Amino acid sequence: MVRVSKILIVDDDKHIRVLLKTTLARAGYAVVEAASAREALNAKGIDKPDLVLLDLGLPDRDGLELLSLLRADSPCRIIVVSAREETEQKVAALDLGADDYVTKPFDSDELLARIRAALRQQAPAPEAQIVRLGAVEIDLERRSVRRQGEMVHLTPKEYALLAALARHPGRVITHGQLLRTAWGPAQESQTEYLRVVMRALRQKLEDEPSRPALLINEPGVGYRLQGD
Repeated sequence: MVRVSKILIVDDDKHIRVLLKTTLARAGYAVVEAASAREALNAKGIDKPDLVLLDLGLPDRDGLELLSLLRADSPCRIIVVSAREETEQKVAALDLGADDYVTKPFDSDELLARIRAALRQQAPAPEAQIVRLGAVEIDLERRSVRRQGEMVHLTPKEYALLAALARHPGRVITHGQLLRTAWGPAQESQTEYLRVVMRALRQKLEDEPSRPALLINEPGVGYRLQGD
């Protein structure tokens, strides 16, 4: 059986969503819709689309910010479809990880061609299943963590945060991204949850928890997993 590619439309304009859904359905794609950034993040996690058509003018979050969130932990392709024509907007979107940028109004045939081109692009290399940072070894496939060769017991929340950081070692993962990963979108402003769990992780993984060398805080932004 031929696998049908799934496309997520993120646009607060109902008429645009209807137009895109009709065009995509006729071309043989499965379609998911979202009218806001929150809906888009939920749909990405549940429906796991192969490609996202993203409008930048959303009611609850700027599309460029959403783009960076979608790109941070997802291999899906992203095509921005926006009325913003300024060069700096296009450059910002592409720098944040968009695969293409189409301005409104768009030609449906051209958009379909760009979608086909994006889906043909080589899939990213699979993530490393074992991440070693100093004395700590994180096995993402087996969901296990060792320190100096000894198994470390982590709670589900502790492991979820550590795994999110381990998938991008050295990269800062924002508070919001980590909170969505471990607690869901409804709790993305509860940074105190993060502080409590990170404190527990440091007690279990750091040589000197009060002077962390592995789990690094970037004040006001997020955390990163730092290796030697």
